[in-house]
Amino acid sequence: MTTLEDRARAVRLVVLDVDGVLSDGRINISSNGELFKSFFVRDGLGIKMLQKAGIEVAILTGRTSAIVAERAKELGITHVLQGQRFKTPAYEGLLAQLNLTDREVAYMGDDVPDLPLLMRAGLPATPADGIADLDGIVAWRAPHAGGAGAVRDLAELILQSRGLWDDLVRAAYVEGR
Repeated sequence: MTTLEDRARAVRLVVLDVDGVLSDGRINISSNGELFKSFFVRDGLGIKMLQKAGIEVAILTGRTSAIVAERAKELGITHVLQGQRFKTPAYEGLLAQLNLTDREVAYMGDDVPDLPLLMRAGLPATPADGIADLDGIVAWRAPHAGGAGAVRDLAELILQSRGLWDDLVRAAYVEGR
């Protein structure tokens, strides 16, 4: 039987949903129609640490938003697949492009549209507040909610499984490398 640590060590790509994962799932609309989302800075740091370790990060979301494109650009995420109501074809294309298998993917989603990919990913994960229907499908539920540290939790899980987290923190923030 494959352990959670084994699954985490195999990850070469982390694929993230946005609403309910990178954000808290709320969509605020101003009186002139502008959309607003909030992103948690610690999630961003977790993404940067994954990238420093050579792990690809992708965004795969059903909605299309300039805000998401801007956040992805800020974080250096080059694989940004928006407007994917049915996510499987985009996921399969990404795996083919990167020459990866399902086993090498961690996917974090929080709701029904994420089911097909959660059922395929080697490390299927959900935030603490992901729907209860995911309990029999995900291998891991983060201690924090979506938009409040769940992505950071996943990054730490993956990097700690390889013994890299402490070294990355020390190199980047203590030694300044």
